[in-house]
Amino acid sequence: LEQALWTIPGRKTKTRKDHLVPLSRQSIEMFRQVRALTGPSGYVFPSMMTPNRSMSGNTINAALRRLGFASNEMTPHGFRATASTLLNESGKWHPDTIERALGHGDADNVRSAYHRGAHWEERKKMAQWWSNHLDRLKRND
Repeated sequence: LEQALWTIPGRKTKTRKDHLVPLSRQSIEMFRQVRALTGPSGYVFPSMMTPNRSMSGNTINAALRRLGFASNEMTPHGFRATASTLLNESGKWHPDTIERALGHGDADNVRSAYHRGAHWEERKKMAQWWSNHLDRLKRND
């Protein structure tokens, strides 16, 4: 958290490459608050059944169902799709930056051989903009 960076190991990604995620100020604060509740297990969201493992994706699905969302209405992946849509529609970010932030590879093999940029600086700005945007929505600005 001190580096404002979250590393998702390649074994957990579709591309099999580590995925680096820049963290906004709000994200860092939220992670600190969650860690204070969950303790120093090594995971921000540990499994309740097996504390030395991370929480399963099914836990999020179950929480959405308890909130009243049917499986055809909302899924964890739906949050990613919503973020992608809103970031693209904002017109503030290059589509490649959004795709890199989502950890997507390039479907065009020729293009991917030549375009290897991570768009890191723009992704950091986008992460902070996104958190600020969510804060504005919470305040109903």
